Formats: sequence, structure tokens, C-alpha cells
Amino acid sequence: MSIHAPPTVLTFSASDPTGAGGVLADALTCAAMGCHAACAITAVAVQDSTRVEDALLIDDEWLEDQARAVLQDMPVAAIKVGAVGSSDNAQTIAEILSDYPELPVVFDPLPAVRAGSSGSAEQADVELMAALRQLIVPQSTVLTLSLEQARRWLAQASDDDAREAWDAGRCARELLAWGAQYVLITGAETSGSLVVNRLFGSDNSVQSESVERVELRFRGAGDTLSAAIAALLAQGIDVGDAVREANDFLAQALAGGFRLGMGDAMPDRLFWAGDDGSDVPEQDAAPGDDGASKVRSH
Repeated sequence: MSIHAPPTVLTFSASDPTGAGGVLADALTCAAMGCHAACAITAVAVQDSTRVEDALLIDDEWLEDQARAVLQDMPVAAIKVGAVGSSDNAQTIAEILSDYPELPVVFDPLPAVRAGSSGSAEQADVELMAALRQLIVPQSTVLTLSLEQARRWLAQASDDDAREAWDAGRCARELLAWGAQYVLITGAETSGSLVVNRLFGSDNSVQSESVERVELRFRGAGDTLSAAIAALLAQGIDVGDAVREANDFLAQALAGGFRLGMGDAMPDRLFWAGDDGSDVPEQDAAPGDDGASKVRSH
């Protein structure tokens, strides 16, 4: 009997016990997009839907062993990098990426998972962001971050607070100069009830996609978008089409979002698998099926 194996995405990120973000969110998103997710955990958080109470950062040797065990055993087709616990972790991930230069990499530079803040923690964050900028961004096929994140990162890197006012295009040009092939800036602008996400390429291309604003505070929206892009790249879809389809997937996941706890809501990454017993409308077909490109767009 011939068994069709789905493409595998290796995701580096933290473990969020709520399932809203981190490796659990990546795994569910990849499954929804027709891929298998293998995970290398960078940190283990103690958190609920309102806040992070504590976090255990994973030793870089353990992180490397997790990833290489998968890469030496499975035909990984794409890599996603999310929350990274330390500058040592960043070095380890960068070395692994350099050993697999043929694999597309989606980098979603989420803040390190930490409880509270202190002077030493803030210094560690500065060192971590410098390591990410120097080691992982240049190996990224798609760097995805919000306009607010882009401004903060650029201001920190140059010690220039004026960059906090830069528009998306100017931020993207600077980030592309760091070595990423494409930069996807979410929330690049707003237009009525729509939030515009914009993809900038090193070839000076610009592609705009939009998501309808939902009046909920979400955790895991960025994980959903970046993991969906990685899953589509793993299937051989080109970057522009992967971003377009992932954006449409995110739009519907947010539209069906729900709140299980007392804090942030989470996207419904299985919006297409309704349980009402009725046939799934064509526009809500499962991503990865023939109707994948027919999900709602704006």
C-alpha cells in the first residue's frame, strides 16, 4: 500500500500551554494547511491567557539535538523560526540553517518568553535581538513582523528613536538590507475596517494583502500567519502566492476566533472543519484541498 506523506515543516519556538501560540499553534496551523509539523522547543512557558508567569529556557545543546534528530530522520521541506530563548539559541539555530541552505525559512522574531522584566533581562533581550539580526535574518526567505515590531527593532539596532516613526516601506527597505529575501510587515496601514499587510521583496516588489479588523485581542495571530506561510512554501508554492493564501487563512481564522480563558482570544485554525453537520461551503474548503485558493479574500 502506498502512503502519501505530507510535507514536513520544522518549527523552532516556545511551548505555550494554552495552545494559543508557540509550537502548538504552529503544529495546528501546519496540519490545517496540509503539512506535518515537527517541533524543536526553545522555551517552556508557564502561562495562561492573560500573562506569562515563568519560563524555562532550553539549553542550546538540547535545542540542537532536538532539531538535528528530526532533520537527520525526516525529509523536512521548510523551517519556521518563532520565539528564540537566548542568543546562544540563536547561534545554534543559525548554524543549523546554514547546514540546510536549500530549505525556505520563515522567521517570525517574537519576543523572548520571559516573566516580568529586570535590567539583566533587558540586556539579554538586546543581545538576543542583535544575534537574531546578524545570524538569522540573513538566512530568512520571509521575515514577518508587525510595523510596531519593525520600528522598535530598527530603533534599537541603531540607537535612533526617530525610527519609531518610520512608515512600513522605509522599515522594510532597512530590514531587506539586513539580508532577508522578503519582508512581510503586518499592520502596515489601515483602510476603513481593513488592516493591510504588505510584502516587500529584495527585487523592489510590493504586494498588499488585507485582513478585516476583528474587535478582539488575539494571541497567536502572528504564529498562525508565519506557520501558514511556511507550510505553503513546504508545498512548493512561490512566496507571493504563499503569503496571499496564508493571509486569507489568517483572515478567516481571526473572523472565527474565540476566547476560552479570561484573557486573550485565539484564532480558530480549524474554521473550515465546522461541526454543524452541513456541507462545507466552497469558500471555506480546507486549505490544501482544491478549494484552497477560494478562501475569502479582501
